[in-house]
This record gives sequence, C-alpha cells and structure tokens, in this order.
Amino acid sequence: MKIIGRVYEQALLNEYLQSPTSEFIALYGRRRVGKTYLVNEFFNEDFAFSITGLAKESKDIQIHNFYTALKKYGTQIEAPADNWYDVFEDLIVHLEKNLRKGKKSVIFIDELPWLDTPKAGFLTALEHFWNGWAASKPEVFLIVCGSATSWMINKLIKNKGGLHNRVTHRMRVAPFSLSETAEYLQYKDIEFEQRDIATLYMVFGGIPFYLNQLRRGLSVAQNIDALCFAKDAPMYDEFNMLFASLFANPERHLKLLEILSMHRYGMTRDDLLKRANITTGGTATQTLEELEQCGFIEKYNDFSGRKGLYIYQIIDFFTLFYFRFMNNNKQLSPGYWSKSLGSGAQNAWAGLSFEKLCLLHIDKIQNKLGIAGILTVIFAWKSANESKDRKGAQIDLLIDRIDNIINICECKFVNAPFEIDKEYSENLKNKVATFASETKAKKSTHITMITTYGIKQNKYSGIVQSEVTLSDLF
Repeated sequence: MKIIGRVYEQALLNEYLQSPTSEFIALYGRRRVGKTYLVNEFFNEDFAFSITGLAKESKDIQIHNFYTALKKYGTQIEAPADNWYDVFEDLIVHLEKNLRKGKKSVIFIDELPWLDTPKAGFLTALEHFWNGWAASKPEVFLIVCGSATSWMINKLIKNKGGLHNRVTHRMRVAPFSLSETAEYLQYKDIEFEQRDIATLYMVFGGIPFYLNQLRRGLSVAQNIDALCFAKDAPMYDEFNMLFASLFANPERHLKLLEILSMHRYGMTRDDLLKRANITTGGTATQTLEELEQCGFIEKYNDFSGRKGLYIYQIIDFFTLFYFRFMNNNKQLSPGYWSKSLGSGAQNAWAGLSFEKLCLLHIDKIQNKLGIAGILTVIFAWKSANESKDRKGAQIDLLIDRIDNIINICECKFVNAPFEIDKEYSENLKNKVATFASETKAKKSTHITMITTYGIKQNKYSGIVQSEVTLSDLF
C-alpha cells in the first residue's frame, strides 16, 4: 500500500522517532480522514502493542478487548484484571519483555476516547502508566489517536490533572488538499479533469474514505448520485453517524451548523446564538470551539477592527452539501443530482463551495500572487450600512498585506473563461468604494479574480489587477 500525501506528518513522525527521550504523541482528526491508515502504513504495523477502543461498549468489554490484544502480541495473562490500573500494570509487564534497546518501541492506542467509559478510571490509569513508567523509558513511543477531536483536545492535550503537559507532540490529520485528492484518484486509476475533481472535493472534501467509494467509469454526477441519492446510498446515514461518533449530545452542534448553512457569508457569534436561541456563555463557547476543533467551522477576523468580532463560516464541504441537498431530501430521489445539473440551486451551491475551496487553499493563492513570503492576515467583511435605499457590499476573502496592499478576492466557479460585463464591473467598483468608505483603510486595494479558467479579456477586464485559476490551487 502507499501513503498518499501526508508529507509533513511523515516528516514529523520520522523526527520524533529519532528523539533520545520517550515520546507521547496525540494524533487527532475527524472521522474517516485516514488517521489509522497513516499510523499503520507509516510503521508497517510494527508495534510493540496496539489496541483499538470499541464504540459505545462497557468497561468490561473494553478490558476484555485489551487482553485479547495482549494475547495477539504473545502475552497471555492467567488472571485478567477488572480495573484499568491493573490492566496497565499487565501492559508494563508485556512491554518490559519487548522493549527494543536503542530503538523506539511503538505503542499504538487507537480510538482512545472510546476506552474512557463513565466512571471507569481509564484516564487516571493512563496517567499512572505514563508518569510512573513510560516517561522514563527513552525507548517508548506512545501514539494515541481519536476521532472525537474535542475529547482529544479537552481531556488529553489540555488535561489539568496528572497528564497536564505530558503529551510531547500533537498532530492534526487534515483532509487531503486538492493536489493530494488528484494524486489519490490517480492512484485509484480514476481519471477526471481538474474542474471535475474540484466538484467532487466540494461535495466530499478531501476525506479519503469518501473518495475511496468513487467508482471508475462513472461521471462525477453519476458518482454523486450513487453515493448520496441512490437507494441504500452509502452516504445517506454518514452525517448522523459522524456526529454520533464525535459528540455525546450533538443536538446543539447540529443546530448551529444548520443555521450557518443558510448564511452564505457567515454570521457573527451574537447573531448565530440569537438565531439558534442559545444563551451566550460557557456552554455556547465550548460548542463553537468543538465545532472549530473538529474542522466543521472556522472563524475569521472582521476587517472592521472591532475587538473580538469574528465571522463564523462552515468550512466542511460534506456538511454544507448535506444541509443544502440531503437533509430535507429524505426519500432520496434516484438520479436527483444528474437531473438537476445546471439548476439555480446547484449553481448557487457551487459558487459558495468554491469560495470555501479558495479559503482552504489560501497558501496556493498567495504563491500565485507572489506574496508567500509576505506577512498577511485573512479577513471576511460585510458592509454595516446596507439598507433598502443603499446598496451594501460583502467580501468573502480579503488578504491584508504588510506591504500596504489589500487583495479583494472574487471567486467564480464557471464553465468557461469568466467575462466581466458592465454590470459586474460596476458591482466591483461599488465593493471597492464601499469597503474604502466604511473601513477607512489606508492601503491600496487590488481586485483579484479567482476563477476556473481565467478571465476573458475585454474593455472591462482591466479593473482586475491579478488572476488566479483553478489549476493554481492544485
């Protein structure tokens, strides 16, 4: 098998393996993103011990599973323990016999949050295992993994008890980028041109498990129909299963996401909580943080400069697609996507999703603009003075540069070179003027067009100072 992408993650793991001290790595990322695959393939499953927690099982079942794993690695315990403290003592006995002197011995605990059943004392036992034994063994390379990102961050990485600051490194496994998605499809011998790959990305994101279900010989539209809208479609229950695996009580998280899905340019915290009828406070803050930690939303600074004002937007593609097309389509009409090609609903979704695509590939945009080495800040902005009598403006992506320039980015996902006509030219001028008037920005503003195939040159195209095309994002 082959590891697609993950160049940075592999480099870090190689670096940690050379460490002269024990290592405790916390690896996290959303369900289906390929965390387990990365660890198994990188280490070629050459572990001193490995165990995978079981979803929604009792302490006794989890412990039985643990001893089954020990047996697999050659250690048979005559009298298995019934508590985690003694279980880890038995693990120490096993490891003492199998540590590789002068070389790291890898211990892999997958789906760690599932092992932490209520009142089972798992975290306390893990703490004792690490502090009382593993931390002093330079051969130990403990890597723990979990899809419940909020648990991994709040219970482990930010632990305020005996595991406080014990994690030596944290590593988030992110979805594939566009270029990694193209590489993965090529590896699977699935041929699509870049616009098709971008469309698939805007539906499924760079989630390897989802991409693995694509079928050769089908068009993009046929694949979307087969996975999302056919009878017994594989992705039909994926959204609910995803949230059930991440949060014990996901109702509040889902409510916030559903409201955000209806607002193209995002919402401020106060507006979002008001619409959701959720009282501001610690619980609301935690819910938003968990959605952000799990990669469902992102908060962007508002250019107004008002302290603490952020614009929250959905950045998870399948979440946006689900709320737009699957949430209220319970009967799943076969062929729905193919029959709707070119519809207003699909075009609106594609325009919004392409903006998200650009935001998530901002590094590629900066490379094309030649500003990769220049300090920048990314903003979203919405006019505060829009009314029935006065046309406002909204800008989804602003690149504020330290070299005294602000790039106002316009994103267009179209089938041909984009043609700027008189009406669109006036719209751009209005955006620039409104932005300058309301923000009092002292920098020069450059209009940057990010399009599928570039812009068509005509008498109005001179308003654009720079261009980025879809191919630049790969």
